[in-house]
Amino acid sequence: MNPWRPLSGAASAALFGAEPALRRMLNYWAATALLYVAGIALLACQVAAGYSPAAPAMLLACVAGGGTLCFYILIRFSGALRLAPEVLAVLQSLFAIGCGMAAYAIAGPVRAALLTMTVVIIAFCAFALRPRQTLLLATAALLGLGGTMWRLQAGDPQRFPPAVEAMTFGYLAAALLSTAVLTGEMTRLRRRMKRKTQDLTQALETIRTLATVDELTALANRRHMNEVLQAEERRQSHRNGNGGGSCVALLDIDFFKQVNDRHGHALGDAVLREFALVARGALRARDTLARWGGEEFLLLLPDAAPADAHQVLERMLERVHALRIEGMDPERRLSFSAGLAERRSGEPFTEAISRADKALYRAKAAGRDRIEMA
Repeated sequence: MNPWRPLSGAASAALFGAEPALRRMLNYWAATALLYVAGIALLACQVAAGYSPAAPAMLLACVAGGGTLCFYILIRFSGALRLAPEVLAVLQSLFAIGCGMAAYAIAGPVRAALLTMTVVIIAFCAFALRPRQTLLLATAALLGLGGTMWRLQAGDPQRFPPAVEAMTFGYLAAALLSTAVLTGEMTRLRRRMKRKTQDLTQALETIRTLATVDELTALANRRHMNEVLQAEERRQSHRNGNGGGSCVALLDIDFFKQVNDRHGHALGDAVLREFALVARGALRARDTLARWGGEEFLLLLPDAAPADAHQVLERMLERVHALRIEGMDPERRLSFSAGLAERRSGEPFTEAISRADKALYRAKAAGRDRIEMA
């Protein structure tokens, strides 16, 4: 749950920033701030019960509260201060460990319970640090708390029996080191899952591309074009009941078989790629050109009257005429024949395409390099 949701958008952005990464770090800060508040409240209970002296407890509470506010400022303006999340995590952890050492020294008979907070600190670090860094931090916590225990038992062995402190340190060491190892393994698993998720997303995107795009020409393939046609039928049906107002055209590159036979399939592939490139450049924003099969292409022109569609095809013809392919006879001009059909009211696109196909055959029979209207 985001604790900032009740705030207005402007106030939330001012206090906690707009970047998701910054908000995530401040959410972690909020969780640690709540722990500090709970710790200060428990420390007050210890003072009230006579377990802890009032003056050191008050000083520790002020240091903990002030440090928490300082870390809010460091995190909130970490971008301007160029502080990496890992650095902030280490600083906060060392501060928390220091507070834990001081709390242990003044906690009296309930001091062993405070050591559980050190385990929580190490667990929190697993979200921001690498496994080796987490292990080093756990070692630093052990050294700090071990030094505190040694000094306490050396200075006052009656209140801090050496045997008890030694056993307490042993339990702490087992808990901290095992937590560091387990959280490190969880971090590795989480990162491995993240990499696999990224790989899967990339693979799905590749599959989606292969399923919708013709590999040679980078145009829509036949399968995807059928989906586009179905979507256009639904759009027009919802808009005006019966549809209409669109045109389709079938295009066929003239004498393409001769190119393959005379120059080879490599040059034929180059012709298809260059044709697709220049033809696509002549389209309007919502037009879709697809490779329908071999050297045949299907063009969808939504919301186009036959005259508008004819202009688009003429523009394509001009660009194709100007196209020159390296390795081909420079005097040979590329061209295409086209059959153009307007979709009739309530007519499926399959029927309009059938009529465009018949018009295409008429264009070929009439000498090619022309546009025939169905």
